[in-house]
Amino acid sequence: MTLRKGWLTGSAACALSLYALLWVGFVAQWPWIDALDRFALEPLHDFGVDRPGWVAGWDVLCTVLGPIAFRLVTLVVIAFALLRRNLRTALFLVISIELSGLITEAAKAAANRPRPIEAFVPGWGLSFPSGHALGLMVAVPALLMIALPVVRRPTRVFLIVTGIVVVVVIGAGRVVLNVHHPSDVLAGWALGYVWFVVCVLSVPPVAPITEADETPAAHGTSR
Repeated sequence: MTLRKGWLTGSAACALSLYALLWVGFVAQWPWIDALDRFALEPLHDFGVDRPGWVAGWDVLCTVLGPIAFRLVTLVVIAFALLRRNLRTALFLVISIELSGLITEAAKAAANRPRPIEAFVPGWGLSFPSGHALGLMVAVPALLMIALPVVRRPTRVFLIVTGIVVVVVIGAGRVVLNVHHPSDVLAGWALGYVWFVVCVLSVPPVAPITEADETPAAHGTSR
């Protein structure tokens, strides 16, 4: 347990350092940040400008697998956890996934970065960090923590691989749509991971979800 906590803390510190680097780089207008963003956005815009079907497909994908969809699914899981009297798991999901939107908006307000001017689709709010990247980097591992203990080993591998693919593809999709700079997506992944680790260490879920936080004592016995 100590090793796991130390690894989580160390990896979160690295992610926070990356987020800070990207934030300072944007604010200070470091040339390499701008070069990184233009290197990806310009060719993707040139490719998509005459392909409305390509753009529409990515837009649908990012909507169907966006953070709002994951938060709606999480509400169902929270309700199930409450029915099973697993209050710790419900609390973990509320704080990590449902409140991640507040973390996103606070971070966006602090950076105050406008979206790319040639975005293919409208984007609500500011650009840095990407809400899709942050939201999925929290939601996917959080839901995996709940799901993995109650499924068979082959299914665990499938879910983990699928989760990684979804996080990467949706993050890339926001750049394909020119609605986010690549640095926004990297920052979203970094800050989302930090928030996930904070939640795991502060309000860890009780696994599996089918078990209550505490088993009531039998009548006439002491605990």
